[in-house]
Parts: sequence; C-alpha cells; structure tokens
Amino acid sequence: MSNLSPEIEARRDRAKQWFEALQTRIFAELERLEAEAPDHLYPGEPGRFERRPWTRQSGVGGGIGGHLKGRLFEKAGVHTSAALARFSPEMAAQMPGADKDPTYVSASISLIVHPVSPRTPTVHMNTRFLSTAESWFGGGADLTPMIDEQRSQEAGDARLFHAAMQGACDPFDPEWYGKYKAWCDEYFFLPHRNEPRGIGGIFYDRHNSGDFEKDFAFTRAVGEAFLDVYPKIVRHRMSEPWTDADRQEQLVRRGRYVEFNLLYDRGTMFGLKAGGNIETILSSMPPMVSWP
Repeated sequence: MSNLSPEIEARRDRAKQWFEALQTRIFAELERLEAEAPDHLYPGEPGRFERRPWTRQSGVGGGIGGHLKGRLFEKAGVHTSAALARFSPEMAAQMPGADKDPTYVSASISLIVHPVSPRTPTVHMNTRFLSTAESWFGGGADLTPMIDEQRSQEAGDARLFHAAMQGACDPFDPEWYGKYKAWCDEYFFLPHRNEPRGIGGIFYDRHNSGDFEKDFAFTRAVGEAFLDVYPKIVRHRMSEPWTDADRQEQLVRRGRYVEFNLLYDRGTMFGLKAGGNIETILSSMPPMVSWP
C-alpha cells in the first residue's frame, strides 16, 4: 500500500516505540499519584488504567487507549496510535506532500487529565510524527488551571510549567521556546469568549529542521518535560481543600474546554476525518461541566 521509503517507515516505527514506552511510564506515574492522594480528600480505591487496544477500520494500524476514572483524577486518557493509510482528497489538499501521493504514515501519543480537585490544573499533551512525501513532528503541552487566582502567567504552577517547556526547547534552539509559546497562546484561544483556554505552554506543528534526529530528540524532550513537571504540580496541589464555589468555577471552566475542543481544535477534527478511534478522540471531554 505504501509508496513511502523504508527509511520513512523505519522512522515512524521508532517514533511509535517511543510513544508507547512513554505511555507506559505515564500510566505508572498517574497511578502512583492516585495511590498517594490523601484519603480524607479522595476517599475510595486508587484508580487504575484500563488499556483498550483498537484497530483502524481503514488502512493499517490502530493503537492503545488508556482510560482512568479515579479518586484523584476524575478522568484521564493517555492514548497512542499509529497508521499507514491514505488521506481523503479533502485532507490531502491540506497536507504538505499529500498532493503528490495521499499515502501517509503516522504515530502519536495524546493525553488529557481532568483532576477531581478544582485546585489541581487540567493538563493536555500530545506529540506526533507524520510523513507524506514530506515528514514532520508536531505537538506540545498546555496547562489549564480551573481557579481564576491560578490563571496568571505569574502564578506558581504557570511559572513551573513554562520553565519545564523552555527547558525542553532551549538545548535544541534558543529561539524555539519563544516561537512555540506564542503559537500556543494563539492556538488555545477562544475568539467567541475573547479569552485563553489556560495559561499556555508550547505548541508546534509541521516541525522539520532538516535534522530528523534533532527533531525526534526534541519531541522526546517535550514528553520527558511533561512527565517531570505535571506530577510535581499535582503533588503540590492535591492536599489543598476546596469549596463548593471552587467546584462550580471548575465546572464552568470545563465548559470552556468543551467549547474549544468542539469548535476550534484541529487535532479533534483531524482524528475524526482520518478514521481515528472516536472513543479516544473524544476522551478529552471532561466528565462533568456547567454552563450557568
């Protein structure tokens, strides 16, 4: 089926192996946090990930959906996927290199974590490799505090998260962080509300410096930075009590999350149009929301 070179398929396979290894490590860390959560705030048994393998209905490939409903994390999804397929004419027209041949290979990891506590921020991270006749990486990570007092660039969680993302970028190119932070702020914005989704992070797409090894190492560094910084934020916040007013503020803020993902998110649209797994694509939706 593929007219792509063996080198491209080998690169996709390396990316796939990395994403699946990272997924396993994230499973373990989030389950560890579930076990550490204080019982007086989070009663019940610690949650465990349910692994749900799936297969594409078109093309070749599939992935592993990781789903958790716990006492600390109300809902978490950590998913990997890989594909060898062909873009539809509509999508091929939008993808670099696909006008020559709509065949593509891809591999990715994507996650979303919605904590129970309004005082613990929601987080999203994804990284991916995609190749048509041209190849690139994309992805990023962004933090969405639920409480207004935390939704400042100067708030402690924001400063820690931004420092981690800068630490992932700077060893490869000191200009990447500023560029990808600005792109994140632009991308995760709700025009109809005139407000950002969260406090940002980094966002990059069609990233190809001309050096595959460098770009792959950068994408791995983003994953490592996430795995280091988010558990630190959770451990710092999970012992803080919250009020009913905090919970209501969280539910309203989650509504904004839904609005963004359904109205503007290109990743959601791509997954649905490319024959992805609907369950994993829509697992980014929070379990409870409110529109007052």
